[in-house]
Amino acid sequence: MKKGMRIAAAAMAAAFSMTVLAGCGKSETKTAETTAAASADNSSAAETTAASGEKKDLREVNVVLDWYPNAIHTFIYTAIERGYYAEEGLDVKVRFPANANDALALVAAGKAEIGMYYQQDVIQAVANQGTKIKSIGAIVQSPLSIVLSLKDKNITSPSDLVGKTVGYGGTALSESIVKTMMEYVGADASDVNLIDVGFDLMSSMTTGNVDATIGCLVNHEVPQLEEEGFDVNYFMANGYGIPNYYEEVFLANNEMIESEPEVLKGFLRASAKGFEDFKKDPDGCLAILMNNQNEENFPLTQSVEEKSCETLLPLMETEDAPFLTQTEECWQENIDWMLESGLIDQKVEVSDVMVDLGE
Repeated sequence: MKKGMRIAAAAMAAAFSMTVLAGCGKSETKTAETTAAASADNSSAAETTAASGEKKDLREVNVVLDWYPNAIHTFIYTAIERGYYAEEGLDVKVRFPANANDALALVAAGKAEIGMYYQQDVIQAVANQGTKIKSIGAIVQSPLSIVLSLKDKNITSPSDLVGKTVGYGGTALSESIVKTMMEYVGADASDVNLIDVGFDLMSSMTTGNVDATIGCLVNHEVPQLEEEGFDVNYFMANGYGIPNYYEEVFLANNEMIESEPEVLKGFLRASAKGFEDFKKDPDGCLAILMNNQNEENFPLTQSVEEKSCETLLPLMETEDAPFLTQTEECWQENIDWMLESGLIDQKVEVSDVMVDLGE
């Protein structure tokens, strides 16, 4: 987890690489490049081969996560554990990010094959830096980022933010979201007192320093706070003049998309099999994840991850959007909104930021 607007995640990943994670108490980690052996040790994925046990020549595929293992990664570890990647001729090695943008940066540099990252960050990277990467599949079909508050604040919509203090991670994306939301309900961005709380999104709210925060995730911070005994209200950041967006996507660089599309297709097929198992047997698949958690850096709580799975499953696939599908319309709407909001310097084509690899 991580991200500019989903700063809950972005903030955590960035902070983690520098020092102890402020809101969640995690320790320092190494870079994704230098932790090949450590990542392999922490994931049963690292040396998975064909289910038959026969040694095969498997294509190594390094996948850089958005964060340390948690419920959203269950399908990946399931596909590894049950040999679905190996069936596609792939030896999938899970890597953990040390810096907030590792999943994007390492893939762009050709130092990893696949990254798990965020739609709007992909658009910004392509439009503003000319980064040669594209999304190859949407992992979550709608946002996870929320405006979160304690229940006694009675904040359930943007209108309730008038005159309130909102904590955020200091990103232009969060500022643009607040501005768009307030204008949508006939208010003004100046009606909200935005305070940069850095990485302390949760603690700044629970201690009363701010009335609400923007950037926490519905599948993580909500069950975590409830586990700690807090009663909360929240509403999704999109829907108030902000288009629907994919919270997370798989991305690859343009060279690999051009030269090895079959490797990427195989990865997506195996991932979809892992997700099918996840849907049918959430508890069994979550057990696989729990066995692969990084206890040293990001220990998981069973009850929190169970609630997270319940939240995630209906958002990762819907009646209209099978798992990993993405539409040109969704990408175009986000490009248009980001251009209008000044988040990107120039308009890019949908074909510059996403690709449909087919079957």
